[in-house]
Amino acid sequence: MDTYIIQIFNGISVSSIFVLAALGLGITFGLMKVINMAHGEFIMIGAYVTYLLQNFFLTQMDKSIFDIYFLLAMPAAFIIAGIMGLILEVTVIRHLYGRPLDSMLATWGVSLVLQQLARSVFGAPNVDVRSPAWLNGGLILSQGLQFPYKRLFIIALVVVCMIGVFWLLYKTATGRRIRAVMQNRDMAASLGINARKIDAYTFAIGSGLAGIAGCALTLMGSIGPSLGTAYIVDTFMVVVLGGVGTLWGIVTGGLVIGTSNTTFEFFTNTSWGKVLVFLLVILFLQWRPKGLFTINSRSLDDQA
Repeated sequence: MDTYIIQIFNGISVSSIFVLAALGLGITFGLMKVINMAHGEFIMIGAYVTYLLQNFFLTQMDKSIFDIYFLLAMPAAFIIAGIMGLILEVTVIRHLYGRPLDSMLATWGVSLVLQQLARSVFGAPNVDVRSPAWLNGGLILSQGLQFPYKRLFIIALVVVCMIGVFWLLYKTATGRRIRAVMQNRDMAASLGINARKIDAYTFAIGSGLAGIAGCALTLMGSIGPSLGTAYIVDTFMVVVLGGVGTLWGIVTGGLVIGTSNTTFEFFTNTSWGKVLVFLLVILFLQWRPKGLFTINSRSLDDQA
């Protein structure tokens, strides 16, 4: 029983990573209808920002304050990945709106460039990031049942990010403009909302959230240039299964895929676990093509 409880807990912690990575992708995909194949590379950027900050603290700062580097790495990963996302939106994505296949191909090319750039700068082998001492160990509930602090921290981090995104979207004027553009771009533009500026801000925020996901992933293991590739497929599945552009859909989709992955892997193996999850998602989308949750819209395009 303890073993299965640990598997469920691991599934929830993996789900939280998927939710964090899918949060930015879901917002940008729902807003701009852009299939951003480079989203995984923003996860990689966040991870390498954490690695660089760790090295800076190891070589340039007093060792007594090393453990605070991770607290600084999270906002740094958000800002750097967000700036990179903003540059990508302005230089590439902005010129490809309304051309989903072209944008998918272009962002895939950008992802390859970013991966090669990471290999040139950091090398092909994976590198390790040392987690702070206050995240070592775990919460012991009984003999043989222990929840690692790292995974608990990741779950708490995702909850904080979800609250932040919810506050941004539903409690601020910027959030109202984002939701207006997401639900009906033409109507929002006719009311004076600068949809292009909203696109750029939202893409930067989505990329920044991917950067935080990359920072969190450094707690789970070593990182490398192909880090984002391992998560991009699952991230897209979370967005599609949950429903494009809905926070509750992303959370539910992430929980379903994360816990299903670990459960199937527990009873079979890693490969069969992935196959079974794929099959379940495909069968579900045959029944509900728009996913678990949908946004009600007055857009004539959606009703066609």
